[in-house]
Amino acid sequence: MVSNSFTDLPQDKEGVFSPGGPTPTFNPPLTPATKDYRLNHLAIRVKDPARSLHFYVELLGMRVIFTMNAGPFTIYYLGHPPPGTGDGLDAWARTTSDIPVMTRTSGLLELYHVHGTESVSTGNSPPHLGFAHLGFTVPDVGAAVERLKAAGVPVLKDLGVCERESIPLSSWEEEKGIGKGEIHENYAWFFEKFAMVVDPDGYSVELIPQNI
Repeated sequence: MVSNSFTDLPQDKEGVFSPGGPTPTFNPPLTPATKDYRLNHLAIRVKDPARSLHFYVELLGMRVIFTMNAGPFTIYYLGHPPPGTGDGLDAWARTTSDIPVMTRTSGLLELYHVHGTESVSTGNSPPHLGFAHLGFTVPDVGAAVERLKAAGVPVLKDLGVCERESIPLSSWEEEKGIGKGEIHENYAWFFEKFAMVVDPDGYSVELIPQNI
C-alpha cells in the first residue's frame, strides 16, 4: 500500500528543479523505525570477473575489500579507499571487510558472478528494462574519458554532448515514441558536463564532475 505522501504523485513542469521534491512537504517526516537505515551496496551480475575487476579496479579506482566463493557463485566486494589511505590498502581492506565495519560503510559495489554465467541483462535492453546506470564522480571527466577510450572502453555519451540522440533510451522505447522531446535547457547545462561509458557486461556507467 502506497502512503498518502506519494498518492496522486504531482509532476513538476518541464525544466523545473525541485530540491526535496515537487511540493514543500513532499518528504514525509522521519520515523523511528527507519531513521538509521542507509544504502550500503549495489550488486550487479557479471560474466567475466577478470574483465569486470580490471574495469572497476584498474580503470575506475575501486579496490577489493573481500572475495568469497560461496559455492554456486563468487562475490567480489569493492569500494573506494578513503583519502589518506596511501599504501595501507591491505590494512584498509582487512578493516573494512570486518562485518560490523562493512555493514556501516556506504557506497560499496558487489560483483556477483554465478559460475558458468554466459549472459546477463543490464536493465537497458527490452524486454528486461529496469536498472539504468551506475554513477561515479571524478575530478576531471574529460581526462577520465580519454583514459577509458585509450583502454578500449566504449563511450555512450562524450563530454560536452547534449543532443537528443545522446539520451540512453532503448530501441524499443524509441520505436514506441516514449521519452519524446528535447533536453530542457535548465538541465542541458549539467547534461553536457557528464559522460557515459559501458562496462564489460554492457552496464552504463556515468562519470560526473566532482567540481562544477
